[in-house]
Amino acid sequence: MQKRFFLQAVAATAVLVAAFPAAAQNWKPTRPINLIVPWAAGGSTDQVTRVAAAEMEKALGQTIVIVNQPGASGAIGTKSALDAAKDGYTWTAGAAQDLGAYQALGSVNTSIKDWHLFLSVANIQVIGVNPSRPWKTAKELLDDMKKRPGQISVATAGVTSAAHNAMDQIVKATGVKYKEVSYDGGNPAVVATVAGEADLTTQLAVEQADMIRGKRLRPLAAVSDKPLELEGYGTIPPLSATVPGFTAPANYFGIFIPHGVPDEVVKTVERIWTQNIAKSEAMKKYAVSRGALFNPLSGEAAQKAVFPAVQTNVWNLHASGKTKVAPDTVGIPKP
Repeated sequence: MQKRFFLQAVAATAVLVAAFPAAAQNWKPTRPINLIVPWAAGGSTDQVTRVAAAEMEKALGQTIVIVNQPGASGAIGTKSALDAAKDGYTWTAGAAQDLGAYQALGSVNTSIKDWHLFLSVANIQVIGVNPSRPWKTAKELLDDMKKRPGQISVATAGVTSAAHNAMDQIVKATGVKYKEVSYDGGNPAVVATVAGEADLTTQLAVEQADMIRGKRLRPLAAVSDKPLELEGYGTIPPLSATVPGFTAPANYFGIFIPHGVPDEVVKTVERIWTQNIAKSEAMKKYAVSRGALFNPLSGEAAQKAVFPAVQTNVWNLHASGKTKVAPDTVGIPKP
């Protein structure tokens, strides 16, 4: 009798153990989720986050409310998500290389490893100039920048933005100097360039795509060592064709959930990311139409994928005197 009871208990335990992983992946949110976009509406983060959120809503059966909270180069919205109750109902989004820079900048006391990363696309920066400006090639622009140091204006979304990061890399490779004009997001920076408030922008292709197709911006180069294919336009040459040896790590964007939330939340989002987002036609269409690389990742693979860009970005910021502490003191060794 005891033996039979023991075997029944073992069998029941096995069923519970087998069922636990499935149960852990089936979190059912009972109220809307707040997804903080720490940049202005219309920019790169806002664009891809809204597409991903719509796909997530289908899988979760719950509304995801996009909350645009720009300011301090993304730090304000990110801190709001970090400080929110760890109940799984407040997420944030953005570029992982920005998230990884806040601690060294002294703006938010958080590390990239404090977050669960759910990456959707890798974005490429583009040198896009106002069509009324004279430069037809990247070489012409860089030569002019060398002749007139600090006089050519570049619209960016602030110190941790993709455009600022691109200019840090260009400065490091060429020694040029420029005048930075900062806005609350990538979209305002692009619009300002179209309006002639700035000579050019180095924001992301996804933010410039419509203006490039509409011939309201002239793309001179992708800030990359590979050409960029943009649907409805054609091929944008890589900066490496003008600056031999130039390279840039992939700039991954996604949704970020802080550590400390219930494990079932993380496991459920991981499942959805693998089963739904990775196969999403809407996400693929967005990437192709905007000049982005569709590459969904999560977990350790995501952390590994973003770290080269985090390193490059934060050390470039440090070299230009914008950090409060040396990156290696907060766990980011020099690349």
